[in-house]
Amino acid sequence: MGLQVVWFKRDLRVADHAALAAAARRGPVLCLYVLEPSLWAQPDMAAQHLGFVHECLLDLDRQLRKLGGTLQVRTGEVVDVLAALHAHHAVAALHSHEETGNAHTFARDRAVARWCRSQGVPWHEARQFGVVRRLASRNTWQRQWEALMAQPQLAVPALRFAPAPPGWASNGSMHWPDAVALGLDPAQPPRRQRGGRMRGLAVLDDFLLDRCAQYRGGISSPLLAPSACSRLSAHLAYGTLSLREVVQATRARMAELAEGSKAPTPHTAGAPPGSRTPAQRQRAGLVAFTSRLYWHCHFIQKLESEPELEWRNLHRGYDGLREPDWNPAHFDALVQGRTGWPMVDACVAMLRETGWLNFRMRAMLVSVAAYPLWLHWRDVGLWLARGFLDYEPGIHWSQMQMQSGTTGINTTRVYNPVKQAQDHDPHGHFVRRWLPALRRVPDTWLFEPWRMPPSVQAACGVRVGHDIPLPVVDLDTATRTAKARLHALRATAEVKAAKAAIVDKHGSRKGMPGRTVRGADGSESPRSTPAGPRTAQAVPPAHQLSLDF
Repeated sequence: MGLQVVWFKRDLRVADHAALAAAARRGPVLCLYVLEPSLWAQPDMAAQHLGFVHECLLDLDRQLRKLGGTLQVRTGEVVDVLAALHAHHAVAALHSHEETGNAHTFARDRAVARWCRSQGVPWHEARQFGVVRRLASRNTWQRQWEALMAQPQLAVPALRFAPAPPGWASNGSMHWPDAVALGLDPAQPPRRQRGGRMRGLAVLDDFLLDRCAQYRGGISSPLLAPSACSRLSAHLAYGTLSLREVVQATRARMAELAEGSKAPTPHTAGAPPGSRTPAQRQRAGLVAFTSRLYWHCHFIQKLESEPELEWRNLHRGYDGLREPDWNPAHFDALVQGRTGWPMVDACVAMLRETGWLNFRMRAMLVSVAAYPLWLHWRDVGLWLARGFLDYEPGIHWSQMQMQSGTTGINTTRVYNPVKQAQDHDPHGHFVRRWLPALRRVPDTWLFEPWRMPPSVQAACGVRVGHDIPLPVVDLDTATRTAKARLHALRATAEVKAAKAAIVDKHGSRKGMPGRTVRGADGSESPRSTPAGPRTAQAVPPAHQLSLDF
């Protein structure tokens, strides 16, 4: 058989890799990653993503070398790279996983499909997540998700590697341009997660065996969440781990914990009757985590079914709501962490340093941008996409619209940054950690420092409006005005009339873990694009997050 090209995209592993397994059955394999300048020029890409991918590819190359081959990394546009390869060594077939990415990758995949058809090269695409291409009805989605997750993981195949074309080997599989050469801002969070499958497996094991006990009580707190959350999101986004192996490992661990809990356990000395054992806390955390694995694909399916979700309002009745009122000063204050609301500015500081925030704080940032600052979600979303190491377009843009109120089917979510600080950082440890200027401010004034009397400011050496910014707007007044404008539009007959179709296409269905079915006007129902690429265990609801849309 002829040359089988495996095109790695956001699936940077060899285990449970459907494209690699399929290619191995058909003939000699060439493993290819294409570093696409046009992709890295997109406004949602950042140097930290490039660095993480580089680390993942180094690890992937090590995995392939153990199997007797190498990873070929080429810089260029995919069609050009494939055409050059085809000219030297006829490509018998192209293999990859499906990708639900941004609009650029969608257009790129269509160009690759056209090239394959023109050259008579079959392109075999396998499912990467529980996302269904050309999904006819959301009613069948959960059943298909469960069927895929229940299938056995694919073993690392025995591979027969094809030689690289002339000139490729000398380039080396790790020839890698720097961020500046690709037009990226070279700055990146100094404490971001590092990439590669070995690191991903270590994070998974650590979570399943230990940290999951903190999950239910810790994921909303910006202080506890860095360890309480799974921290697998970046590894899932770039495919160093397959979603199926995470689902199956989680369920296997839950079964172990359930079996162990059958043995009678004496109460810990001093613990109140009915308190949970460590194993029970771990299992409860994994039950809640399992629901997030469903939601992961549930949200990506929305972008698969409706690619326009990335750049225009899901409910077109909200067009024009915020667009004419864009305020560059408000946006700059948000991006610079100078809004004057300590919890917001502390989150921005943490994001710049680590490339990560927990879900609750992400939602708060978007809510503050959308309501008191009255900013349209698109530019805010691009800034956050560059800021989040684990940027996954389907999840990201769905959440941007949900938190901004433009889906048309969700309750208005407004996160007051003062209340969020009081609820999730009651002693001010998080704010003081990330905002050194506030470390001497008394607890009474910490979350609303603009209210400090001049005498207190002098005593703690903080001048509001100089050392720390004043709030860019009056929080209560601006929030009330924003909500009134949104609700007035939502109440119109035209906006109400378009709601049912969105629910039917994008809402979740009965049986989705972690939710209660709400009926036609509040339920959810998963990017099917006719043009081309693009009965489950019941899980008790997890109360820390609300991921309705």
